Amino acid sequence: MAKLGVNVDHVATLRQARGGSEPDPVAAAAIAELAGADGITIHLREDRRHIQDRDLKIMRQTVQTKLNLEMAATDEMIAIALAVKPECCTLVPEKRAELTTEGGLDVRIHQEALKVAIEKLQAGGIIVSLFIDPDPDQIKVANKIGADYIEIHTGSFADAPTWKEEEQELIKIENAVKLARKLDLGVNAGHGLNYTNVKKVAAIGGIEEFNIGHSIMSRAILVGLDRAVRDMSELVRYS
Repeated sequence: MAKLGVNVDHVATLRQARGGSEPDPVAAAAIAELAGADGITIHLREDRRHIQDRDLKIMRQTVQTKLNLEMAATDEMIAIALAVKPECCTLVPEKRAELTTEGGLDVRIHQEALKVAIEKLQAGGIIVSLFIDPDPDQIKVANKIGADYIEIHTGSFADAPTWKEEEQELIKIENAVKLARKLDLGVNAGHGLNYTNVKKVAAIGGIEEFNIGHSIMSRAILVGLDRAVRDMSELVRYS
């Protein structure tokens, strides 16, 4: 049965839009856990556009399930992670100009630097996941450099303009899950998943956790965060 990690970055985005103190992503994380979330995901970006260092530090003290820190593999972020010690760090690509993460890490090109980052984080007792496209070559290199998990970037599937292209992307995800499992890598998935398309990915099986933020927070505006998390949790677990 798959688990649900709720990303609360967008709560912080709304807070930062006015430069005040509300809504508080720490409070949102607590509500999400009470509603059945299996973990909380946050992305501490270099430019601090939404989640702040204060949020990370408080959530490390208050999150009762699992804290997953998305981050670039920079010296600054590695030092922060080793000081705070979330259960898991997911290494992601990061560009200042992007609205949201646009694709997976190119592990093949950056394998030496990523290997060093993975080793440092693991030495600190932190599980390390790499956010990558459903590409067999990327998965093989992720395994080679010692990652514990991969998180499959599902954005191309979610954004597919036609039914045929969506099916092709779904096959790529399914094959990626099979390969990762064969290599004894843990498998998570996320990006662009919503209340309609997540069922197709969850039906593949073999994915341990879905990390979802935007869709949940969008529905929360209309029906409340508790209901939004419960609805997504049911889809992820029982599809």
